Amino acid sequence: MPLLQSIVHRLDPTLDGERLTLTAAPGSSELQSSGPQPSETGDDPVMSSLVGALNDTYNTKPKGWGRFAEEGEQAGPLAMWLRDYLAGDKSFAEFSIALAERLAKQLQEQLSVSGYLVTSHQRQGDTETLLVALVHQREGIGINSEHHAVPAAQLNTSQLTLAARINLTQWQSDAPNAQYVSFLKDRGGKKLAEGLITLLGMEEGVDAPAETRTLLKAFSDYVEKEDFDDEVSREKTDTLVDYANEQLRRGEPMTLEELSGLVNEQQPKAFYEHIRNADYGLSPEIPPDKRTLSQFRRFTGRSGGVSISFDSHLLGSSIEYDAAQDRLIIKQVPKQLKEQLTKQD
Repeated sequence: MPLLQSIVHRLDPTLDGERLTLTAAPGSSELQSSGPQPSETGDDPVMSSLVGALNDTYNTKPKGWGRFAEEGEQAGPLAMWLRDYLAGDKSFAEFSIALAERLAKQLQEQLSVSGYLVTSHQRQGDTETLLVALVHQREGIGINSEHHAVPAAQLNTSQLTLAARINLTQWQSDAPNAQYVSFLKDRGGKKLAEGLITLLGMEEGVDAPAETRTLLKAFSDYVEKEDFDDEVSREKTDTLVDYANEQLRRGEPMTLEELSGLVNEQQPKAFYEHIRNADYGLSPEIPPDKRTLSQFRRFTGRSGGVSISFDSHLLGSSIEYDAAQDRLIIKQVPKQLKEQLTKQD
């Protein structure tokens, strides 16, 4: 992932603990406006490794999604600053300092956010993104040239608590309802998430966990409707989960049309049409939610003329397993099966 621009600033609480202060990167305030051209750190392999590690961590974390608010109280100056930077009217250093100052002011009561603020403009394939991540430093132990153990500070890239990423390419394409802004949204960091929303000047859109759950429900309904056998059902479940995890790793949303083609190569539009015809209310692009996906798998079994297949999330709700008596209790009999049983009587 080539870096076009990258810079690191420092946020620290004042001695009285009342607010956060910014220490800009040395010489950054003296740089002249030059637009989005490769910076001196663009070819730095260490900085590239740092940004790569931050992206890897970011991709696995729970996130909120949305887009820049165009008007009203939610709208902020970030979108305008970005336009100025991409147009060459503001240098990357100027843009990053303005962003860091706004962050320090916005989160001045959250002193735990002190650390190194990494801002990077990067390109992967045809897509350009902007990543903002606050990284904490931790003390470790290293070995010096004399082979002696010595204190060695290092950045903790695996435990991000505050970060956001903007898909610049998608934003500039002006696609309707596109969710091109994402931000960390951990359960324990509600105030930080709210601060990031204000900082970014965005309106939150897609609820990734809810959308992912709805997609999995739509998939389960589709498998049941098509009456695939156990082996085919498992294969299609694996295809969906593998695709979702790959998009999760890349930090990109799932596309319903693309997923539909993978789930049924013989009828690539079938799953997509099932979703649309049943009106699940799903967005064309869905950010995958790691926690929801990790809980999704399909139980299947066949014995003595009985074939059973159901999603794991149903266990404990509409389906119960009594281990002591080796019984499976189905509380909500599928409509199609119920009709067949009624006719049999």
